[in-house]
Amino acid sequence: MNREQRNRRTALTLAAVALGMVGFGFLLVPLYDTFCDLTGLNGKTSVIAEESAVRLQGVGNRWVTVQLDASINDALPWHFYPVERRVRVRTGAISTIHYRARNQARHAVTGRAIPSMAPARAASYFNKIECFCFQEQTLAADEQRELSLRFIIDPELPLDLEVLTLSYAFFRVPGDTGAEVADEQGEDDDV
Repeated sequence: MNREQRNRRTALTLAAVALGMVGFGFLLVPLYDTFCDLTGLNGKTSVIAEESAVRLQGVGNRWVTVQLDASINDALPWHFYPVERRVRVRTGAISTIHYRARNQARHAVTGRAIPSMAPARAASYFNKIECFCFQEQTLAADEQRELSLRFIIDPELPLDLEVLTLSYAFFRVPGDTGAEVADEQGEDDDV
């Protein structure tokens, strides 16, 4: 095999690898969604307008238990937890639950909550009307805040789903200026 043939083979191999990488990039989202559906991780809850929630209101009369879970990323110096660990709610009724967050840093820190629902197939029946997760949350140094979520569970929720777990994971927002100012001053996030 001469040099020209080796170069051609190398170019074809590199082109095939590049094409495979692009194809894999397009497949990542559906693969991730399938993985989450199979494992029950990161069940994406729905968002519903107040008017649509009113139409669902009063339709159901079944009771469902919602377990509440909270976690924070190591980069976020907050304490974050649900006020109640379990609530019983009626399908077709607008319900409100609360979480609490406290910034333990000596400077303002901005975080963002990412929700997930388990089992994942329940997520499309869990409709958020208002949620602290709709926008970033900035807490001043040592500030504590109650964070609310208003939701309604669709009465069409399958009968075998009696217990739902709603989880929120809080992450520090990339480029959070409060953290940059503190880092420049040499302050530590830990209290």
